[in-house]
Amino acid sequence: MNDSRESLPEATEAPLIVDAEFTETEEIAGSPILDSAERVVTEKPSNPMDLPPSLPTPEGRGRVVTVINQKGGVGKTTTVINVASQLGLRGYRVLVVDADSQGNCATGLGVDKSRVRTTTRDLILNPESAVNARHATAVDNVHMIVGDKTLIGLEQEMLRQLGRERRLNDALAPLLPHYDLILIDTPPSLGIVSVNALVASDGLVVPVQTEYFALEGLALLSGTIREVRALLNPSLGVDGVLMTMHAPTTLNQQVATELREAFPRLVVEPAIRRNIRLAEAPSHGIPIHLHEPNSAGGQDYRDVVSVLERRWGLER
Repeated sequence: MNDSRESLPEATEAPLIVDAEFTETEEIAGSPILDSAERVVTEKPSNPMDLPPSLPTPEGRGRVVTVINQKGGVGKTTTVINVASQLGLRGYRVLVVDADSQGNCATGLGVDKSRVRTTTRDLILNPESAVNARHATAVDNVHMIVGDKTLIGLEQEMLRQLGRERRLNDALAPLLPHYDLILIDTPPSLGIVSVNALVASDGLVVPVQTEYFALEGLALLSGTIREVRALLNPSLGVDGVLMTMHAPTTLNQQVATELREAFPRLVVEPAIRRNIRLAEAPSHGIPIHLHEPNSAGGQDYRDVVSVLERRWGLER
């Protein structure tokens, strides 16, 4: 048998550039090259904290809103539960999708997780299961799809699947005409589940604790939003920045002032005050508006929902 190397053609040498001729020219003021350079130098750099505003909801379907912050412990789940329940009490049809592996939305809305068979994990892996994945809650007009710990391993399962970022978008599509609002709760990380939520969303609500690292977390989220807009969802925008766990301390007031100055059109007033009634409501399996509606937390979320109701175009 002939040596296989004999059938290969000889490698040819790449020609080398021995010399190159350059001509020096003097640039004078007002030349196109100099003008463009000046524009580069003097142009105002983009603000890393910029959060793009959202667009109106397309006609004939519900709005999809993700409650997100890559920092944990800022009140995302509390916001989802109480915004959804307040809207439900006002007669709007709301679907809560719990994309957090802790599954706390079910507890706060009175859903017995031990009886749940189809979860958010099933919804993402099998979008056709959307209609049967919904469960009733303790609040009229509010349904939910339950999240649980099986979401933790979802990223590995979807690693080689094509179009994995759009699974939740596809799953929610048949449900959109039947709800006024779909609210998605997310984990404090940017994994495949959070990306699915961003791709499926028309807008974002960003809860921010009025403490030192608030603006740092928003800068990180701003970069994430820009990437998702560029690659996966060009219409994604922010509906509101919600100040949570607020207390009348000097630090909290300073951070709140900075947020109002940085995002004058996005901050939702009032700030949600620290309130023990908000913390204890989930232990009763009901939202604050059924537990203690006249508490500070109940009043604050009621006022916040009135602002969001107008922004989302839900007023009847």
